[in-house]
Amino acid sequence: MQKNIRNVSDIEQELEIVLTGDEFKPELEQEFEEARRSVKLKGFRQGHVPASMLKRFVGPSIEASVAEKMASKHFSAIAEEENIKPASRAQIDSFNFDGDTLTIRMSYEIHPEFELKDLAGYSFTQAEYIIDDDVIDREIGMILKGHGTLVSIDEPAGDTDTVIGDVAKLDAEGQPVEGQHNENHHFNLEYLPAENPFRVALAGKKTGESADVTVEPKDEGDETVRYRVDVKEVKRLELPELNDELIKEITGGRFENVADFKADVRTQLEQHFNHKAEQDLLEAISAKMIEEHEVPTPKAMVHSFQNMLVENAKRQVGGKLPKGLDEREFLEAMKPNAEKHARWLLVSQKIAQVNDLNVSDDDIKAYAEKEAEKNPSLKSEELLGTYMSTEFRDYIVDTILKEKIYDLLKSKVTITKAVTPVPAHDENEM
Repeated sequence: MQKNIRNVSDIEQELEIVLTGDEFKPELEQEFEEARRSVKLKGFRQGHVPASMLKRFVGPSIEASVAEKMASKHFSAIAEEENIKPASRAQIDSFNFDGDTLTIRMSYEIHPEFELKDLAGYSFTQAEYIIDDDVIDREIGMILKGHGTLVSIDEPAGDTDTVIGDVAKLDAEGQPVEGQHNENHHFNLEYLPAENPFRVALAGKKTGESADVTVEPKDEGDETVRYRVDVKEVKRLELPELNDELIKEITGGRFENVADFKADVRTQLEQHFNHKAEQDLLEAISAKMIEEHEVPTPKAMVHSFQNMLVENAKRQVGGKLPKGLDEREFLEAMKPNAEKHARWLLVSQKIAQVNDLNVSDDDIKAYAEKEAEKNPSLKSEELLGTYMSTEFRDYIVDTILKEKIYDLLKSKVTITKAVTPVPAHDENEM
């Protein structure tokens, strides 16, 4: 066997394999013999089709099959021998049987070669969220809202009230447009932006009053739209009293008193924001690594991440993309993000390779023990059995390897803690 490797680019190669008759003819003869026994042609008994006719009818498909088998067999061996790191499946571009010679030409993508940047001079800021009493009270307030009761009030609507009204679109003369009417629409003023025209117009209105609302165009060329809202009811959320009885009720008896409940809320918030701070730091580090290593990304790898991002988007909206959204256009829109994912994969693999990072059975055992400590109902032995199974092992190995990569990166850069206010919008995440 002869082999010729040609670099097309940093991420593309072509391979020419030349095989002698001794290397491919046994396979070719075996396939022709199997075809001779099974092929049926009108006028000939099965197994007695003349070789010349057999070659004419099934010869091309048999040659293609043999070329595919030879390519698959020898490419793996050549890749290992030449230290080729394929990033895509090798494709047969052409093959040619010429007497005692079979020539196969293949193309494929490879992982690019590059050097890792020295990270010693990089610095990052990690948020340090302070969970004080105000944060806890705010979180408990959100929990109490979920158990509150909306009651009608005979007062002007406040910024946190709900206004129920009939909405009519108005024409240029200020008259209701026929067929453009919506009854009993609920406006929760608290969750409308401060500058929202409906919130501005309805704040301060009482039951029985009306409000005219003007919605200015967002884009040039659009028309101004006017509405009239006839207020039918104003409702205010009454929160239950925070006491031991309520805590028993809303936690199903898990907590007996307010003090224990507050302590648990503090613990949950601390865990949540510690995790957030860690994840934000890791994202910042990986983003910097991607920025500093502008390595070419194999098309097959990018396409794989594009498909993953599209499938994730589908799962988030019930399994299908919204009607009217072209999947091919959405796939293309995901390409820049997919390229970042692919580049980070290449960089992280290089980090693991250069630093000889790997995952042993002991690492998996330690990971199972750590996870079991987080949940007393789980036993480390049972988790270890799951993690070592064929179904889960690759996922767990990948998870542990990622932790090792990030731990290594964090040890090389400078990390400064910065006291950071708890973001208000995170109240709804808990």
